[in-house]
Formats: sequence, C-alpha cells, structure tokens
Amino acid sequence: MFDKAALKISKPMIDALARRLLGFGITADQLTFKGFGLGMLAAALIAFSHPMLAIIPLLTGRICDGLDGALARMSNTQNDRGAFLDIALDFVFYASVPLAFVIADSVHNALAGAVLLAGFVTTGTSFLAYAAIAAKRGDTSSSDYPTKGIYYLGGLTEGSETIALFLAFCIFPSYFAVLAYIYAAMCGLTTFTRLMAGYRHFGV
Repeated sequence: MFDKAALKISKPMIDALARRLLGFGITADQLTFKGFGLGMLAAALIAFSHPMLAIIPLLTGRICDGLDGALARMSNTQNDRGAFLDIALDFVFYASVPLAFVIADSVHNALAGAVLLAGFVTTGTSFLAYAAIAAKRGDTSSSDYPTKGIYYLGGLTEGSETIALFLAFCIFPSYFAVLAYIYAAMCGLTTFTRLMAGYRHFGV
C-alpha cells in the first residue's frame, strides 16, 4: 500500500548512496547477498530472544535490498539472475522473521506465527502467479513500479508494511500474537484483491 510513496520519497537518497557504492566497485549481487545475510542475522538474534538487537541488521539489510536494484541500473548490470535473487531471497527473509519469533517463544507465538506464515504464502503466491501470467502476456513491468525486475502488483500488505510489522514485533515482542493475527487478516484481504485483479485482467 505504501511502497509506491516510499520508493518515491527514498529514491534520491538511494540513488546518491548507489553512486557512492558504484565508485567503490561494489556490485548489485554483493549488496543482494549482504542484505540477505543481515536479514538472517536479525532472524537469528530474534530466535535467541534479542529482538531489540535485531533492529539494526534488519533495517540495514532492507537498505541493501533497496540499493541493489539502483546499483544494477547505474552500472548497466540488470539481468534476470539479479531480479530472481532479489525476489527469492526477500521471500526467504520474510518467512524467517515470524519463524524466529515462534522459535523464541513457541508456547505463545506458535499458532499466531503459523497463521501469519499462511498469510504470507497466500499473498506471495498470488503476487508471483500474477507476475508469471503477466509476463506470459507480455506485461513485464507495472506503471506504478517500472524499475522492478518483474511485474509488481501492489496490495494492502507490501514490503513497507511488512517491515513496519517486523519492527513492531521487535519493539513489542509480547504483542506478537495480536499483531500477527491482525496482519494475517490484512494479508487475506490482499490475496482476495489480487485474485480479483487476476480474474478480471486475465479473462480477456
């Protein structure tokens, strides 16, 4: 829901940072893997009951995730491998954080974590299925997200909202279950709207 606005606001800063990194010889793939590694570090800290310590690597990893695409465009190294790694590793990271909270406190978080992960699966499946069919029909990019490596169909729960949720989990870990149930319901609504979009657009 907020990704389009967040990208517009952050683009000047991201482009400036990407130019500096380009001057140091940093590649887009290196940033992608660095961002993923930081995300996994954040998940590990959460699993060992240190959610506040996880905030810095979590946010730094997401910054790397935003920079890799800009760096690839500036260095003219955009390719399908980079787009694939970017989206695939993002989904691994998104699944790892709720799982880490379940590991940290399975008694209180297991059911809510399972419901949230189910919500992530449905939103992710509808997102990727739409992108695959859109690409088959020759629609490789969305006008709202022209720089994305695949067709990016927005919704109520996008990357910005998910990161905000993870930060809320880290700051208020005792409210994990409540927040997870609320966000899972939002994921359900997102899935429904994407299914309706696909039903309408791909029927002609």
